[in-house]
Amino acid sequence: SCDHWNYLFFSLGGKVVNDDCTQEADVYIENGIIQQVGKELMIPGGAKVIDASGKLVLPGGIDTSVHLEENFMNATTADDYYSGTKAALAGGTTMVIGHVLPERNESLLEAYEKCRSSADSKSCCDYALHVGVTWWGPKVLAEMEKLVREKGVNSFQMFMAYKDTFMLRDSELFQALQHCKDIGAVARVHAENGELVAEGAKEALDLGISGPEGIEISRPEELEAEATHRAITIANRAHCPIYLVNVSSMSAGDVVATAKMQGKVVHGETTVAHAVLNGMQYYHQDWAHAAAHVTVPPLRLDPSTPNFLMSLLGNDTLNVVGSDHRPFTIKQKAMGKDDFTKIPHGLPGIQDRMSVIWEKGVIGGKMDENRFVAVTSSNAAKIYNLYPRKGRIIPGADADVVVWDPEGSKTISVDNQLQGGDLNLFEGLRCHGVPLVTISRGRLVYENGMFTCAEGSGKFCPLRTFPDYLYKKMVQREKVTKCQAVKAVEREPYADLDTPTRPCTRHGGMRDLHESSFSLSGENQQIHTRIT
Repeated sequence: SCDHWNYLFFSLGGKVVNDDCTQEADVYIENGIIQQVGKELMIPGGAKVIDASGKLVLPGGIDTSVHLEENFMNATTADDYYSGTKAALAGGTTMVIGHVLPERNESLLEAYEKCRSSADSKSCCDYALHVGVTWWGPKVLAEMEKLVREKGVNSFQMFMAYKDTFMLRDSELFQALQHCKDIGAVARVHAENGELVAEGAKEALDLGISGPEGIEISRPEELEAEATHRAITIANRAHCPIYLVNVSSMSAGDVVATAKMQGKVVHGETTVAHAVLNGMQYYHQDWAHAAAHVTVPPLRLDPSTPNFLMSLLGNDTLNVVGSDHRPFTIKQKAMGKDDFTKIPHGLPGIQDRMSVIWEKGVIGGKMDENRFVAVTSSNAAKIYNLYPRKGRIIPGADADVVVWDPEGSKTISVDNQLQGGDLNLFEGLRCHGVPLVTISRGRLVYENGMFTCAEGSGKFCPLRTFPDYLYKKMVQREKVTKCQAVKAVEREPYADLDTPTRPCTRHGGMRDLHESSFSLSGENQQIHTRIT
C-alpha cells in the first residue's frame, strides 16, 4: 500500500529550483499541497523530515509524450500504465501525458474511454491524454469538441506522415487546426512529408535496401524541414498556435527558429533520443542494435545534430523535451527483419529522460538548472494549462517534488532499468545528476531505489482549454486583424462595350454578382449560381 504522510518537510540546506530562480529554502507539504516555501518555517510536530542539505529540490518532471499500452504497427508497447509510470517516478517524472491513437474511422471518444479504463486502474502518477486526429470528417469534428468539453482533453495530435493510415491532407490539416483554434486546444503536429516518405521507402526497397538504414535513407531531413515549414504556414493561415513534435533535425530546427523570429506562435518539442544520439546507429553491423534505434523522424546522420538540438532547448527555440517513450522488444522489432518499413517505430526513455538531459544539457554547459526545470517541467505545465499548479514549487501547488543530487551519479544499464524493453539506448552512459526522492501529490513514492507507490494511485488530470501561454497573443491578434479585415472592392458591374449586353434577370443566363452570397470572410458558405 501507499506510504502516506499528511505532513512532509524538506529540511534546511536544500536549494529550491524553479524555472526563473534558485533560492535556499525549506518546503512544507500538507495533504498533497505545498503549503510553505521559505526559511525558518513553523512546522507541526510529527511531520516527516527529509534531509535535502546540499541537494536541489525541483518540481517533478512532466513527460509530454509517452506511449503506454499502445497498439502500433502490429505490436503492443512493452510498458503499460503501471510499469511505465513506475519507471517515470524512479527517474524524477511525476506526470506523464499519454497518447490515444484511434484507428482510421474509429471513434475518438471510444478510443479515449478504452484508454482511460485501463490507465485509471494502473497509473502510479498523475497523467493526462492527447488524442490523435488520425482521420477527418464531421464526426471527428464533433467528437473533438465533446472531448474538450466533457472529458478533460485539451490537445490533439495530427500527422503529416503515415500515408494511408494517420496522414491528413493539407486541407484536412487546415480544417483540424481551425477547429483546434475554435475550441482552444493545443494542436500538436508530426511534420514529415508523408507522400515523399512513401516514395522514398519504395525506392530504397527497390534498391535492395531492407535493413534499418532504410529508415534514415527514406526519410531525409529535408522532408522534415519542408513539412515543418508547411505546417507552420497552414497554422498561420488558420490563426492557430502550433506545437511541433519530435523536432529531430538542424534544418527543421532552423525553420522553427525563423518562424519564431517572424513572430509566429510556434512551440517545439524534441525527444531525449534526438537530442543525444545520432543516426550512425542504423549502420551498425548488428541488425538488432540498428533496429532498436528505429523511430520517426529517424535519428540524424549528421553527428552535430544532437548538440544543435540541445542548444535549441537551451535558448528557447525548442520549449520542451519529452521521452516519446514507446518501447518494443527486439522480437517485436524483428517483424521487419526483411523489410525496414515493418519495424515498429519507437524508443524507450521514460526513466532516463531527466538524468540524461541533466548530463548532456546542464553538465554539458547548454543550460543552467533553471532552464533544465523549464524544459523538463515548467514549460509543459504552461503549454498544457497546468501552471503553476504543476511545474513550480510555490505555496498552493501540487506537491510533485523531486530531491535531486547534482553530485550523485549512476551508470545507465538495461540490467537495472524499470522501464520495458530489452535494450537501453543509453547503455553505459554515466549520468551526473540523479533523483534521490520522488514525491507525487504529497506521497513519498520513491526513495533511494525503494518504491512505496500503489498501482492506480495516480489521478487523471483534466486539462483546461485556451492556455494563455499559447492563446493570449493569438486572441489579441484576432482583434487586430478584425480591424484590418479583407474587404471586397466596390465596382460598377462590368459591361463589355463591344458586344450588346443581355439583360440580367433572376431567370436569365448570367450570374448576378449582387445576388451572390459569396463572402471572403467565409461567413456564407454557399455560392448561388444558376445554369440554364
